[in-house]
Amino acid sequence: MTSTPGPIRACLAEVIGTYILVFFGVGAVHAAVLTDAQSGIWQVAIVWGVAIALAIYAVGAISGAHMNPAITVAFAVLRGFSPRQVPLYIAAQLVGAFLGAATLYTLFSGTLAEFEAANGITRGQPGSELSAMVYGEYFPNPAVAKALSWSPGCVSETQAMLAEGVGTAFLAFFVFAVTDRRNAGGPGAALLPICIGLTVSIVISVVAPLTQAGLNPARDLGPRLFAYCVGWGSVAIPGPRSGFFTVYIAAPLLGGIVGAAVHDWVLRPRTAGARHAIDANADRGRVPGRWQDDAAC
Repeated sequence: MTSTPGPIRACLAEVIGTYILVFFGVGAVHAAVLTDAQSGIWQVAIVWGVAIALAIYAVGAISGAHMNPAITVAFAVLRGFSPRQVPLYIAAQLVGAFLGAATLYTLFSGTLAEFEAANGITRGQPGSELSAMVYGEYFPNPAVAKALSWSPGCVSETQAMLAEGVGTAFLAFFVFAVTDRRNAGGPGAALLPICIGLTVSIVISVVAPLTQAGLNPARDLGPRLFAYCVGWGSVAIPGPRSGFFTVYIAAPLLGGIVGAAVHDWVLRPRTAGARHAIDANADRGRVPGRWQDDAAC
């Protein structure tokens, strides 16, 4: 008989899981922007997807591997995740994201300085979002905007909010779909993390040219706070344009609830016949630990 992980252990798992996704995902952004190591957004996107899949495999059985306040809030609103755990999970996610950013800065600080010198960037001054983008996110994507000579207003705050909200809605929709034990067509425990990782990859491939595809308030705010502390100041928070809170925190939180609600209210099987079909496939579709629908929620 296995014991249920306590809140401290679950929060530590969230710290570790979020650290993993930030180290590799935000690390891929570092490598792409500073060293041209990645070719195109898809290569960055697939690194994000693999990082998320590995993080879920590593900590999913302990905490459910939310690693994203938007997912935590959606589970609390729609699946009965304990409201008392929500602030603890979010705090743990922010800590993991901040530590991931700090580790990356330790590794890339010299490369960052060379990049800023080569591009005439003074950290913390207007235009330094081109280097700050390796931590927090901006709209339009500074690297794409520079390469294509976009004007700053080509992506409005409303468009950016919609992009982040819709992207996070898709993420939450598919998370709820593949983790639902009632879904007889689900991928099962072994493939579930890969499906969620690929969901993030395909959303990034569409949304990242516009907003860098945050989709996760902790992934944005943790590294952004670190950037604020190491010299980017107001370019990091609140950023050169309005919309930091609305685009990268409020929109993903709302989008996560909407996407999860669409799944649960429209598609989630509720009839006795559907339940019988699920029970017949329970062994194939069971998800370990807190990713299991009935255990997590």
